[in-house]
Amino acid sequence: MVILLPVIGFSQQTNLSQYVKPLIGTAKMGHTFPGATVPFGSIQLSPETDTIPYAVNGKYTGDVYKYCAGYQYDDPTIVGFSHTHFSGTGHSDLGDILVMPTQGKVQLNPGTKDHPENGYRSKYSHDNEISEANYYSVKLDKHNIKAELTTSTRVGMHRYTFPSSDQSHLILDLTSGIYNYEGKNVWTFVRVLNDSTITGYRQTNGWARTRTVYFAIKTSKPFKNYGAKYLDKDVQYKGFWRKFDQENNFPELAAHNIKMHLDFDTKEGEQIGLKVALSPVSMKNALSNMEVETADWNFDRIVSKGKEDWNKELNKFKVEMLNKEDLVNFYTSVYHANLMPTVYMDLNGEYKGLDQEVHVADGFTNYTSFSLWDTFRAFHPWLNLVSPQRNSDMVSSMMAHHSQSVLGMLPIWSHYANENWCMSGYHSVSVVVDAIMKGVYKGDAEAALSACVETANSRRYEGIGDYIDLGYVPDDKNGTSVSNTLEYAYDDWCIAQLAEKLGKKEIAAEFTKRAGNWRNLYDERIGFMRPKDSQGKFREKFDVLDTHGQGFIEGNTWNYTLYVPHQPVELMETMGGISRFENYLDSLFSMHLPDHYFENTEDITREGIIGNYVHGNEPSHHVAYLYNVTKSPWKSQARIRQIIRNQYHNGPAGLGGNDDCGQMSAWYLFSSLGFYPVAPGEPMYWIGSPLVKSAEIQLENGKLLKIVAKNQSEKNVYVTKVFWNGKEVLGFKLPHEEIAEGGELQFIMSSKPKKS
Repeated sequence: MVILLPVIGFSQQTNLSQYVKPLIGTAKMGHTFPGATVPFGSIQLSPETDTIPYAVNGKYTGDVYKYCAGYQYDDPTIVGFSHTHFSGTGHSDLGDILVMPTQGKVQLNPGTKDHPENGYRSKYSHDNEISEANYYSVKLDKHNIKAELTTSTRVGMHRYTFPSSDQSHLILDLTSGIYNYEGKNVWTFVRVLNDSTITGYRQTNGWARTRTVYFAIKTSKPFKNYGAKYLDKDVQYKGFWRKFDQENNFPELAAHNIKMHLDFDTKEGEQIGLKVALSPVSMKNALSNMEVETADWNFDRIVSKGKEDWNKELNKFKVEMLNKEDLVNFYTSVYHANLMPTVYMDLNGEYKGLDQEVHVADGFTNYTSFSLWDTFRAFHPWLNLVSPQRNSDMVSSMMAHHSQSVLGMLPIWSHYANENWCMSGYHSVSVVVDAIMKGVYKGDAEAALSACVETANSRRYEGIGDYIDLGYVPDDKNGTSVSNTLEYAYDDWCIAQLAEKLGKKEIAAEFTKRAGNWRNLYDERIGFMRPKDSQGKFREKFDVLDTHGQGFIEGNTWNYTLYVPHQPVELMETMGGISRFENYLDSLFSMHLPDHYFENTEDITREGIIGNYVHGNEPSHHVAYLYNVTKSPWKSQARIRQIIRNQYHNGPAGLGGNDDCGQMSAWYLFSSLGFYPVAPGEPMYWIGSPLVKSAEIQLENGKLLKIVAKNQSEKNVYVTKVFWNGKEVLGFKLPHEEIAEGGELQFIMSSKPKKS
C-alpha cells in the first residue's frame, strides 16, 4: 500500500497533525510526554501517572527512571497535570504546578495507584484518552470528570467538565515534581489576588540546583473558598504569622511545601477553565504572558492555533511512504524534533541568565534545555537544514550562556538558568562550529571560536587538564576516561575546522593535533579502545562487552571504539585496514550481547540493541554509515533499513531507546531521506538508503529540496546510483551548501546490492 498525500502548494496547509501520535515512545525507554504543547513551547502540559520519589531514606529508587517524562502508559491512574516536562531524557527534573480536579471531601494527598481512593488521583482508561498535537483529553473515572488540555507558548489552558456538586475542587499541588525527594522544594510563595487570580513562584534544588519558576493562575469562574496546607517539618522559627489562620482563605502563603484547593459549586456538565502562565523572571511577567497569549477563555481557539503552528512545521515536508505506519513515524519524528529545546524568555524578551540576573534577548529568541551530548549528532544539524534561523538563535543562546558563565564555558547540559554538567564532552562546540561552517549562524564567528577554545581549555572540568597534558584522560582519575577522550578529540577537530576557516593557523594546528588523541587509547593488541592510567599503562582487567566500570558512558568499547566520526579512514587504517574494519562492523551487528552486560544499565534494553550495536544510545548513531569507507558500502544501506524497521514503530513502545530531546527522531528523519551528518562540523552528508518514495522539503530560504527514490519497495533497500540535479554523484558524500540551495536528489533503488 502506498500512502500518497495530495500535492498542493506549500502556501496551503494540509492537516498533517492527524499523522502525529504523541503517545509513540512512552514506554519504559521512550520517556516522551503525551500532553499538549506547541513547537518548542515553554509549556508542556501533560499528565503524571505516579509519584515515585527519586530517593527513599536517602537511597535511589530505580523505578523513578521510568518517569523521566512523568507518564507511563501502563499505569492505571493519573495523579494530575503539570506544566513542564523533558522529552526523552535519561534523567529528569521539572513537573511544575500540578493541577487535579476532584469532588467530595478535599484530599490533598495523592494516594497510591493501588489505593487511589485514599487521595486525589484517579483511575482512567486509554479508551477515554485522546493525545494529539496541542490537545490532550481524558476521563477521570473517580468522579467522572473530563479533563482537556491545550497550550500557547507560555500558557497552559485547562478545561474541566464537572458533574453536579457543591464540593467540586481544583487541587494545586505545589510540592509535586519529577524526580522528587524531600527537601527538593527550596521555597514556595503564593498570593491570592482575588477570587479568580493567583500568582507565585517556587524554587527547587534538583538537576538544576537553583531553578525558580514564576507563575500566574486564573480560573474562568470565581472560587467560593480556597485553602492551603503547609507541609514543612521541623521548622525552628515560625515567626508571628501564627496569628492568622493560614489554611483557610488566607491570601499570602510562604513555605517550603504548599498544597492548595480551590472550591466551587458546579452544575451537571459545567465547564471550568484554568490558565497557568509561567515566567523565568517574575510573577508580573507571567501575568503579562497570560494576558497577551490567552486574552480570552476560548479554549478551542487555542487548540486550533496550536494545531496551525504544528501544521506549519509539518507542512515543510510532503512525503510519499511505503505504508501508513511509515507516514505516522515520519511526522511523529518531525513532531519529536520540534519539542525541545524550549523557549526561555517572556514576551518582553526578558529571561534569567546563568548568573541568575535578568537579561534581555537582543535580536534572538532565548532557548533552554540543551541535551547536547545527544543532540549535536543529528538534531542540531537537522535544524541547520530545515530551521536554520531557529538553530542560529540556539547558538546565540549558547553564546549568552558562555558570557554569563563564571567558568567561561559554553553549555554542557543546561536548563532553566542552570548548568547541570550531565554527560561528557563539550559538544556545544560541535553545534556552534557546524552552524558557522554551514553559514547558519550570522553572529561573531571569532567570538564563537574564542568561546569554543576557552571551553576546551577549562582544565578543572572532567579531566581536561590531564587530557591537555597527557593526550588522554587517565583511567585512575576519571571513571569515563575513554568516552571523554574520544569525545574531546572530536570536539577539538571541530574547533580546528573553524580556526582553519577563520585563518587562525596556530589554533588550527593545536586542535588538529588534539583531534588525534583518540589514538592514545587504542590498544592494538586487542583491537579496541581501552582505559589507560596516568603512567601510560592500559588497564589489565577489561571486559570489551561490559557497559559498567570500563571507562565508558552508556556504551561498551565495541561501540565506542568506532567513535572517531571525524577521522574514520584513519581509524580504519589504525584498526588494521579495510577488511578488518569491515569484519569488525559485521561482527558488531551480528554478534549476541548477553543480557547481563546491560541488565543494570537503565538506558539500555534489549529493544534498543541489534547484535551488539546499541541504537538506543547515541554514540553509535553514525556507525551504520561507516561501511561507506570500506569496499562494501551497500552494507550501510542494508543496515540503515534494518535499524529503521527494528527500532521505530507505532504505539506506546515505538522507540528502541530514549528520544533524547529529538536525537533519535532526527536520526530517523535524515536516514529516511537518504543521507546523514556523520561528523557535524564537516558541511557534508553521507549517503545511506532512503525510506521515502519521494519527499519535498520547503527550505527556509524559499528553495525546494526534492528527493525521489525510484523503484522503492520493502525489498529494494540498495542504492545503485545517485543523481543530484541530473548529474551522477560519485562517492558517498553530499555537500550541505548544495543541498541547502534546493534541487533534486534522485536514488535508483534495487533489491540487489551494487558490489562493484
